[in-house]
Amino acid sequence: MFSGYLKVVPACGTCSLELGQYRSDDGPAYFTIVIVGHVFIAPLLFSSAVLTWPLEWVLGLFLSGIAILSLLLLPRVKGAFVAVQWAIGDRG
Repeated sequence: MFSGYLKVVPACGTCSLELGQYRSDDGPAYFTIVIVGHVFIAPLLFSSAVLTWPLEWVLGLFLSGIAILSLLLLPRVKGAFVAVQWAIGDRG
């Protein structure tokens, strides 16, 4: 489905479906932010580690986790976004 990290191939190699017509714009980024925010930020607000651990540890662990999870989720969310557009017949 992708020719690069987030670049959608113009057409499917198997069924020749024109994938280039499905535009996702900022939708996948928005949903990725919402997912990562619920997974990392909400528990961080209620964690005692924020108050007891040294600031360098908290920033190092949580910022690296947020970055890694965001980079892993973004292509998958974009693929799901394109799949939903295909399923409902929206051409972008």
